[in-house]
Amino acid sequence: MAEQYRIALDAMGGDHGLSVVVPAALNALQQYRDLALILVGDETQINAALVQHKALSTPNLRIHHASQVVHMDESPAVALKNKKDSSMRVAINLVKAGEANAAVSAGNTGALMATARFVLKTLPGIDRPAICTAIPSMHGHTHVLDLGANVDSEAEHLYQFALMGSELVKAIDNKTNPKVGLLNIGQEAIKGNEQVKAANALLQGCPLNYIGYVEGDDIYQSDVDVVVCDGFVGNVALKTSEGLAKMVSAQLKAGYSANLFTKLAALISMPVLKSFRRKFDPRRYNGASLLGLQGIVVKSHGGADSLAFANAIGIARSAVISNVPQRIHKQLESLHTQRQSA
Repeated sequence: MAEQYRIALDAMGGDHGLSVVVPAALNALQQYRDLALILVGDETQINAALVQHKALSTPNLRIHHASQVVHMDESPAVALKNKKDSSMRVAINLVKAGEANAAVSAGNTGALMATARFVLKTLPGIDRPAICTAIPSMHGHTHVLDLGANVDSEAEHLYQFALMGSELVKAIDNKTNPKVGLLNIGQEAIKGNEQVKAANALLQGCPLNYIGYVEGDDIYQSDVDVVVCDGFVGNVALKTSEGLAKMVSAQLKAGYSANLFTKLAALISMPVLKSFRRKFDPRRYNGASLLGLQGIVVKSHGGADSLAFANAIGIARSAVISNVPQRIHKQLESLHTQRQSA
């Protein structure tokens, strides 16, 4: 019998909860025959949603009851202290207990990071976990981290982010020597704050394929595989990118529907438009890995639809298959040995 990858889903989290998670789970099970999914949340509500989708007896799908929900505007500290039986916490507990190989949640990002760090702990040698996701580029996609878990990262933290991002790309994209860049306001050595300059010095002395400073446009135009930055900067860059994508989409739609001639132009260019939409559809890039933990947790966008959430499940599956935490741990040990002997 083929190995099954067990993934716990926070069925109640996010802006849409069960209305998105249940169809996403059913789609993922159809797409990946080696998956076994655990819907974590209120059992009565989950059963009702499964009945609605005529999926009450779906193979490889089971329910694990949790009596509480972490709300999107809830304080991470309050959620950690008072929501010990939340769907988010229980899903992560299942990973800790070995009942699930990974957890996926569209819930409150701060609460998810705090809970995952408290329950799973960080890998030895990692001070802070980081949020990492792929962003579409001219050369395919670029992995960027940190995207908001840490807003005051030090040089050593950026060094650790580079290591984790490199290992993720090796595992997920099967690249043997990923190119790693450090986000800066210019490529000249004199530019950047002291934090970035210190991180640059650390990265120049490590065995990663570090290519030096990169700028914001390099995320989309260069063939760099990993871009490292502080969480404050990374989150601003991500949200700016999302806003730009929505604006371009809206402008194209408005332009092509302006009159009869533009509608005809839209009909003629439909194959190009569909290709553009597919390549830059943010739903197909949904799912950010929380790197640096002793377990696999993937954060879905809070407003994700079923296609986007199913993509996050796929990312979790890839991380499980590739043993991402174990790979990061092994690389950390190797680099620690090299730094001590240097």
